[in-house]
Amino acid sequence: MIKYKLTCKDCDLKFDSWFSSSKEFDKLKRLNLINCTRCSSQEVKKTLMSPMVLNNLIKETTEDTNQKKIKKFRNKIKEYQKFIKNNFEYVGENFAYEARSIHYSTKKKFKRIYGKATEDEVKGLNDEGIETQTIPWIKDKDN
Repeated sequence: MIKYKLTCKDCDLKFDSWFSSSKEFDKLKRLNLINCTRCSSQEVKKTLMSPMVLNNLIKETTEDTNQKKIKKFRNKIKEYQKFIKNNFEYVGENFAYEARSIHYSTKKKFKRIYGKATEDEVKGLNDEGIETQTIPWIKDKDN
């Protein structure tokens, strides 16, 4: 189904009408079966219309908004990463070992670390009462 905005050339009435297809409109027009609802004139024509403009605009606006949100989120992650890199010591794959060493040390020196750990390692640390946080990490080459 397609909806057309129609205009009567004789009385300038503007009205809408539905057709099964654009070909159907053309066929009915050729057979003089389309007429004005006010003056019955057959001088009815299609006017300019943009049925998908609003939907496309909404879609583009939504996509733009989503892209802005993603960019804002990525920038926030980059901020966190920069702070962590500047204020914490990177221990790489040894994160779980280093975290336990700090936690169970009798000297109890305060040390900030970051690194990599598996989900099981993080769960084990948390079960032992060693507080950890997991954040998404964007590789430098992805920035």
